[in-house]
Amino acid sequence: MTLALLIAISLMWVPVAILFLGKGEAKGTGAITGFVGLVVVIGAFLQTALFKDPFTGGLLFAHGLLYCTVAYALLAGLEDLRSVGNVSLVVAVVSAIYTALFFTGGAPGPDGKPLSPQSNYLAFACAGYTVLTVEVWLNAYGKVSAKSLAYSLIGWAFPGLLIPSFMLLSAGKLPF
Repeated sequence: MTLALLIAISLMWVPVAILFLGKGEAKGTGAITGFVGLVVVIGAFLQTALFKDPFTGGLLFAHGLLYCTVAYALLAGLEDLRSVGNVSLVVAVVSAIYTALFFTGGAPGPDGKPLSPQSNYLAFACAGYTVLTVEVWLNAYGKVSAKSLAYSLIGWAFPGLLIPSFMLLSAGKLPF
């Protein structure tokens, strides 16, 4: 479930980045962002209830709600994005906590036992999510340019979303 959601999230990150580079239009980008946000929130509920993994569900839920907030901002044509930035700041804190839990081995797996060494890569991914969500917050307050944020989103889509998804789907393990 989570792997499919990571692939879906890449379908939002890259178009938002391209929009921030001045290509595309806000409503179409807002639509895919909204669809992805909704799918991620639903996936968070399923991950928690069906797969008995509230730990992963919590991270998905926080990010899914951020994506829904971004979608609203794009669809409504908001010019002041500080509210989106504020949501992103809280998601950055959540991602930072997940990073620490993965690095220290304090993160439980779906069976309640500590995660395997794969948690090092998950810590790396969550650290990247933390940086990106801080960049979104700073962008909303005019401290980071849209172009810098766009390149970060595009660059991070590979190691943070696509590589872990396809490595786990094809090889059943992460690189480290």
